[in-house]
Amino acid sequence: MDTKSEAIARFQDKVSETLLLHRSILDSLSKYQEAASRVNRALVKTVTYCGCLSINARKQHFPLEASLCECRKYLQSHLEGNLCEHCREVIEEKIGSSLFYLAAICHLLGLSLEEIIDKELKRLDTLGHFRLS
Repeated sequence: MDTKSEAIARFQDKVSETLLLHRSILDSLSKYQEAASRVNRALVKTVTYCGCLSINARKQHFPLEASLCECRKYLQSHLEGNLCEHCREVIEEKIGSSLFYLAAICHLLGLSLEEIIDKELKRLDTLGHFRLS
C-alpha cells in the first residue's frame, strides 16, 4: 500500500472514530449535501466577494475533426485568475469537510473510500477518454 492509500484509509478510520453526532445515515447524507453546498458558496465568493477568480463562460468550441485526445486543448475551464491564499484556505477547508462526510457515509455503509477510489482509477485507466466527464 502506498502512502496516499494509507492516508485515505487512515482518514476514513479517523472519521469513523470521531463520528458521534451524525452517526445516522440521514444526518451524514444531509451534512454531506450541506458541505458540498458550502464548497460551491466558497467558490462563488472567490468571484463575487474577493475577486481573485473570475468566470468567463462561453460555448465550448472545438474542431469536429479533432480526436478525443485533441479536444482537451480546445476546451476551457472558464476560470481566470488564481486563488488568493485566503480563498485557497477557505475552499480547502470546505472540501475537507465534504470529504469528512463522504468518508462518514462510506463508513456507515461498510464501504472503503480507498477501494472506491482505486476502482474508479482503474475505470479511468481502462476507459480513458471514453469515460467522458
